[in-house]
Amino acid sequence: MSELNKNIAVVVGAGGGIGAAVCRRLSASGHEVVSCDIDGERARKAIEGLEGGHHFMGFDVSSESEVSRAFTNIETNIGPIRVVVVAAGLLLFEDNGDRPLIKHTTLDLWEKTFEVNTKGVFLCAREYINLRERRPVGDGRFITFGSVAAQLGGYRSSASYIAAKAAVMGFTKALAREVADMGITENSVSPGLIDTEMLRNTVRSSGNMDAAAANIPLGRIGTADDVAVSVDFLASREAGYITGSVIDVNGGYRMQ
Repeated sequence: MSELNKNIAVVVGAGGGIGAAVCRRLSASGHEVVSCDIDGERARKAIEGLEGGHHFMGFDVSSESEVSRAFTNIETNIGPIRVVVVAAGLLLFEDNGDRPLIKHTTLDLWEKTFEVNTKGVFLCAREYINLRERRPVGDGRFITFGSVAAQLGGYRSSASYIAAKAAVMGFTKALAREVADMGITENSVSPGLIDTEMLRNTVRSSGNMDAAAANIPLGRIGTADDVAVSVDFLASREAGYITGSVIDVNGGYRMQ
C-alpha cells in the first residue's frame, strides 16, 4: 500500500480496557493500528488476534524524549500518522483504596497525575503537529480523553484527576483552533461510568457496581466498546466537520 493510501492510527494507552477496545474498533474500520503503552507486552496483547498488519511499541507518554522517539519511529518505519488517540490515564488512590482529599494530597501525587493525564497529551499533540506540518496528510485526527468527573467535580475521583482531565478538555479546544487550517480535527471523548479496572477501583470503598448503575438513566454501567464506537466515529473521515467538541459517553449520567 502506498504511503498516500495508508490509514495509520496510533493509540496511546492501548493496554487498558478502553484503549484495547479502541484498537479493535479502529482495526475493524480499516485502520493500520499502532498500539502503544508504557508496558510493551500490554500493547502487544491489545492487537493480538486482530486481522491485518498492526504494530505495537512501549514508551512512557510522560517522557518528552520517549514520545519524540516513538513518533519518529512510526513515521520513519511505518508511515505518516493520520489518527492519534491518547487514551492513557492515571487515577491514584490512597493505600486504603480511598480517593485522596485535597487536604491530604501530596505534591508528588498531584504531579504524577498531571504527568500522564495532561503532559502526555501535550507531548503527543506537539509531535503530531510538527510531523504533519512537514508531511501533510488528508483528514488528520487527534482525539483526547476527558472525563465526566471533570464535568461534575467527581464523586469517586481525586481532585488531581478532575483537574487534569479538565485541563485536557480545555487543551482540546486550543489545539482544535491551531490545527484547523491543516485539515486536522481535534475532539475529546468524555466517558462516564465505564466498566474498567479504574472504575472498579473507585467503587471499592463507595459501593458496588449495581449501586453506581442506579444513578444512570439508561440503567447500566457503560462498556469499553461503548466508548470505542465514539472514538471510531471521530477518527472517520465522515466526522470532518466536528472539531473542538466533547462527546459525552455516559448513559445520561450528565446531560447538557
